[in-house]
Formats: sequence, C-alpha cells, structure tokens
Amino acid sequence: MNAARYAIYYAPAPESPLWGFGSDVLGYDAATGATRLPLAPAGFSPEDWLRLTAQPRRYGFHATLKAPFRLAEGATEDDLVAAGRAFARKRRGFELPELAVRPIETFVALTPKEPSEALSGLAAACVEAFEPFRAPHSPEELARRRLAGLTERQQANLDRWGYPYVFEDFRFHMTLTGSLPEARVPAAVDGLAALYAEQVGAAVSTVKAVTLYVEEALEDGFRIVDRFVFGS
Repeated sequence: MNAARYAIYYAPAPESPLWGFGSDVLGYDAATGATRLPLAPAGFSPEDWLRLTAQPRRYGFHATLKAPFRLAEGATEDDLVAAGRAFARKRRGFELPELAVRPIETFVALTPKEPSEALSGLAAACVEAFEPFRAPHSPEELARRRLAGLTERQQANLDRWGYPYVFEDFRFHMTLTGSLPEARVPAAVDGLAALYAEQVGAAVSTVKAVTLYVEEALEDGFRIVDRFVFGS
C-alpha cells in the first residue's frame, strides 16, 4: 500500500500576513518546507512552545476541507491534480470571515467569528468531489478512529467519507497548538491573540483557492503540492 497521504486544505496565499502568522507560530512553512523555532506567545518559552506545537506542525498551517487520505487503487497524484484544477475552474473566490483566536477543547485555533455558509459549502463540495480518489480505511484504522467517542452520525460519516467531521459536523478551524494542559489554555489564547493582532490585524484574506498537501512518509510531515486557484 502506498504510504503517501494527501489532503485538500484551505491555506492562505503564501505571501499573506495570515500565512506568515500561522507558519511562524507552528515553526514550519509548508509552502517552502522550511522549519524554524516556533514563535512563542508571552508566557511560553521557545522550547516549551516547540513541544506544544509538535502535533500541528506535522500538518502545516491549514483548515481541513478533505481530511488526509491515501490514494485509491489505480489513482495517481497527476489524476488528483487534474481533478483539483477542474474543481477550481468552476468556483469563485469569497472573503474569508473575520477570525478569532479561540480554544477548542484543549487546543487553540483560529475560527470564524460568525458562521459561514460559503466555507461550509466549499468543505462539503471538497468532501464529495475528491472522494473517488480516497482509498478506504483499513479495519484497524477505522477501529482506532472509533475510539474517540463519536456520535452515531459521525460514525456513519467515518464509514462513508473516511472522516467524522463533515457536512453538519464540519467546523472551520486553523489549528495553532497541540493539546494543552487545561490551566495553560487561557494564557495561550491571550498570547496568540496578541500576536495575531500584531501580525495580521485588519488584513483581509480571501478564499480563492484550495490547496493540495502531501505527506510522503510518516516522518516527513505534510507539504504543499499545488494550489488550485478558482476560476483559472
């Protein structure tokens, strides 16, 4: 079985302040493959922050639209790229809703301040459009993922689409930390919010592409393969 995993993510344009902020916080730029010491918020040492961002660093800065998957039998990366370009030609860009640094259970992420039908619709379209390229999970993978205490609907989504948090259960978020001790979550939120205001502020981001990431081997982490720009 091919070990490579692919994913369809929303990623800000590499030249944008939002991309720079997220990549700095995680200490990894998935567009260039460059790593650096993560930008630690106030109250966290650089060494401590390096450890606390280890999990999301593997995936690069992003919001999930189609969760990581291995290619179906007979499918190639070139096939996936061609499908991504065809998908993008039919879509038009829109403004990314205003984001805020917020806790989600034990980790911290950027999430929209208001619900966005445009984002939810884009995610749903990606789930369906790229499904033919997804190899089914092995029984072992499914069993491992079911340990998370999913709802009945989420279990059905996992079986059908390979990921539980799709359609009604989709929540757009751009992860900034791994799981934190509960007592440290407020300091992380406050510190990251200050960095976000300083680096991104009122800069407007647009959703004008979806991005293909690949993890060629488990130890490699994800990197950007291609950006599928809408309407081009």
